[in-house]
Amino acid sequence: MRVHIGSDHAGFELKAHLVEQLGERGYEVVDHGPVEFDPVDDYPPYVLRAALAAVNDAGSLGVVVGGSGNGEAIAANKVPGVRAALAWNDDTASLGRAHNNANVVSIGARMHSLDEAGRLVERFLTTPFSGDVRHARRIAMLEHYESTGELPELPTPPTL
Repeated sequence: MRVHIGSDHAGFELKAHLVEQLGERGYEVVDHGPVEFDPVDDYPPYVLRAALAAVNDAGSLGVVVGGSGNGEAIAANKVPGVRAALAWNDDTASLGRAHNNANVVSIGARMHSLDEAGRLVERFLTTPFSGDVRHARRIAMLEHYESTGELPELPTPPTL
């Protein structure tokens, strides 16, 4: 599987660790930068490229890394077709895939050790989408809204 990865200065060390770890585990990693540490760089140029590549490269997934992972998740979710999940424990890493069919995971480098972050990314990458009808229905609502701007219909309240 190909994995597209991008970060900022706060995630630079973790990104380098993940590129090496994922490569050793047989993933084809595409590093969208940065290529050198710059303490004042901005995450959007790198994160948006990684997210866009994950959407445009069928069968691939994306990993974005920053200090908290929040800004990176927000940025990635601006790319049409991205469903980025902020993973902060094992459950959120796997549920982002199983329930939301997320195609990008966001990790906060300042929130986790290198080993813990690596474990979260591995959980995300190895968890399949459940395919459960209720989850697929919800994703379809989001995709429809994303492509048309039309809000989903409100459910009809049950009659008593």
